[in-house]
Amino acid sequence: MTDYLETPQGRRIAYESQSGQGPGVVFLGGFKSDMRGSKAEYLADWAARNDRAFLRFDYSGHGESDGAFEDGCIGDWAADAMAAISVLTTGPQVLIGSSMGGWISLLVARAMPERVAGLIGIAAAPDFTKNGFWAGFDAAMRAEVMEKGRIELPSDYDDQPYVITHRLIEDGLSHLVLETPLALPFPVRLFQGTADAEVPVDWALRLLDHADSPDMRLMLVKGADHRFSTPECLALIGAAAAELLRG
Repeated sequence: MTDYLETPQGRRIAYESQSGQGPGVVFLGGFKSDMRGSKAEYLADWAARNDRAFLRFDYSGHGESDGAFEDGCIGDWAADAMAAISVLTTGPQVLIGSSMGGWISLLVARAMPERVAGLIGIAAAPDFTKNGFWAGFDAAMRAEVMEKGRIELPSDYDDQPYVITHRLIEDGLSHLVLETPLALPFPVRLFQGTADAEVPVDWALRLLDHADSPDMRLMLVKGADHRFSTPECLALIGAAAAELLRG
């Protein structure tokens, strides 16, 4: 059942929570994704079968939450995540972040490490507004963003284009995690498909090298794409969650 939370910033976000043992599991979705995707649905079922508390939610401008997608930015969505975790969960949680959700989970971990028991990144995309979008724009595209405040890009996942705003690019620069020390004082598991056309394997290797964690591992899955949602890939995510929850 969908419920709603008003964040301290006045944004109304949709969420679903399931009761169970702690530490709980929190799923953080990707850019323009929502809490009804295959990974979120798999984890909801996994948590129910394993009697684990589980929280999933939509960032503002995503899915069932209020707001327009193009009005949001990384800082807004990270604040949404922190509000949801602070209000809707108790004690440390295992964060599972997909794509942009990997970046958001790292921002949550940096801001409130005492609430993180472990972290799982699935094709994690930290700093993608700079290293993905902006780095990939040619001079004409950059000029369009600067002059018009936005640019529309085709999406492989939706009939509607991605609207990339100047605010998204500028705000992203204030939330980079790969250019300053990144302490992750808990176990971390990263998954990356070698056939991912959105997030290069190099990004996963850079995060592995950059972060400071007592127990951090990266698994490359040959042939897996950015969705990382085949039954085999989903089983890997569930097994990693079970491992981190065992402590």
